[in-house]
Amino acid sequence: MAHNVPLWRQLQALTQVLAQVGVGASGTASLEAVPLDLRPGVQALSFHVWRNLGRARALRALLVPRTPAPKVDALLCAALALVWSPDAAPYDAFTLVNQAVEAAKRSPDMARQAAFINACLRRFLREPAQWIAQTDTDPVAVWNHPLWWIQRLQADHPQHWQGILQAANRPAPMVLRVNARQGSRESYLVALADAGLQAQPVGACGVALARAVPVTELPGFATGQVSVQDAAAQLAALLLLEGVGLSQDARVLDACAAPGGKTGHLLERTDAAVVAVESDARRAGRIDQTLQRLNLHATVHIADVGATASWWDGAPFDAILLDAPCTASGIVRRHPDVRWLRRETDIAQLAAVQATLLRALWPLLKPGGRLLYCTCSVFRQEGQAQVETFLAHNTDACLLPSPGHLIPQKGTGSVPLPDNPGTDHDGFFYALLQKSAA
Repeated sequence: MAHNVPLWRQLQALTQVLAQVGVGASGTASLEAVPLDLRPGVQALSFHVWRNLGRARALRALLVPRTPAPKVDALLCAALALVWSPDAAPYDAFTLVNQAVEAAKRSPDMARQAAFINACLRRFLREPAQWIAQTDTDPVAVWNHPLWWIQRLQADHPQHWQGILQAANRPAPMVLRVNARQGSRESYLVALADAGLQAQPVGACGVALARAVPVTELPGFATGQVSVQDAAAQLAALLLLEGVGLSQDARVLDACAAPGGKTGHLLERTDAAVVAVESDARRAGRIDQTLQRLNLHATVHIADVGATASWWDGAPFDAILLDAPCTASGIVRRHPDVRWLRRETDIAQLAAVQATLLRALWPLLKPGGRLLYCTCSVFRQEGQAQVETFLAHNTDACLLPSPGHLIPQKGTGSVPLPDNPGTDHDGFFYALLQKSAA
């Protein structure tokens, strides 16, 4: 938290962020607009609120049956999300209520509602257990996810849905990928220990830090010795390249490549030429920044990867990584706003995009080549069901051994990464497809 900044100022900025997300803006973009001196504290508060927003909205509905104006509602829900569970609250209840009222008083569009906000919050604090008990039968309040999301997980993962939701409400660990071109994981663990940072191995080339730190504190980060990448995401390059032995003349496509984490990992593991395609020009710039830090090179195209005529030179690829656009339902612990932004109809719309990209890119693959399809989603329509449909319509494709759905779970119930039992990872789906030889 930014303790050097008055809490009421942080709550004002937090209210603005929540209101923007409420009308469809992403949390990432909304937080980028927050002044730098406020941003660390506001981000921490925002994440806490999004992880408790279902409970807060249920409590607000009991306290104020008629929905207030958007910013007043955002401030009320934010305060309730921050105060309802004393064990997890970042500040004591008196401070939170006092500063929420102060935030309202100092906001021209909320000043007249300051007394109303004060009355609502103090009404809750007089008998919190009573109000909380009334929301305990509401699954949205209990699980802090939209009802449709909960029901979809119950249908897709009947044995694991509770663990998935619990994991989504925990902060994610900071995981690093060690650049094999610059040294071994063992030597980097020594460098971390020398810097006073505790870590343990994860996956084939990763390390998980005991606590998150700014990247500027990481040994060798500026020179590309490590990158920040979740353990599940680190599987992409490994799965695509494992056992293939691509030559320098080989070509690899990284489709939908921004921000460049997987592009960099591919280049760390192969001498083949890598082509990265990204439709968003601003995000494509991050690929260049990533590769510059790693001192690696790829050919980057700013284009719709599915419109192959606009960027493809006609030379087939030996391997293709399709990290397809998806709901991001597997990474909500890192982006807790996503659950409140998504609509149930988004799943079918994104699944249609995924199918279109698979159809467009499959002809670009050499006979005998591999395509790795992946999404950071836990919904089966974006994973297993998508691949089953593709295989049914493409008789020249076969499914190689693949992880399938990697399900994040709380505690020891995790579906582990290969050779790494108990790994704490994001939700992903992987399917490795091979084209029949000519």
